[in-house]
Amino acid sequence: QVQLVESGGGLVQAGGSLRLSCAASGTIFRITHMRWYRQAPGKQRELVAGITSGGTTNYADSVKGRFTISRDNAKNTVYLQMNSLKPEDTAVYYCNVLVNLRDYWGQGTQVTVSS
Repeated sequence: QVQLVESGGGLVQAGGSLRLSCAASGTIFRITHMRWYRQAPGKQRELVAGITSGGTTNYADSVKGRFTISRDNAKNTVYLQMNSLKPEDTAVYYCNVLVNLRDYWGQGTQVTVSS
């Protein structure tokens, strides 16, 4: 069994920064993609950023140039550095990791950006 534990959410003023972390633990043989999604109230969950096992990254247009996804394979952890935060970034952020060819989701962490 695999568990994902997220941390790093919180309340920040517009223009501020936060760093989210998602650590995978358990019986892990291989981690392929690692992604961050978010879901704002009344909206569908959307992909924010992803990173492959080879380090290739992709971002939603709305966060390009402000967010950076990275991973530490030794720690089985994915990060999301969020800079220049805007009120529209307010959402619950979820990590999604493909471990041993199975999809796992974190419990979600709230990010609130005040104007």
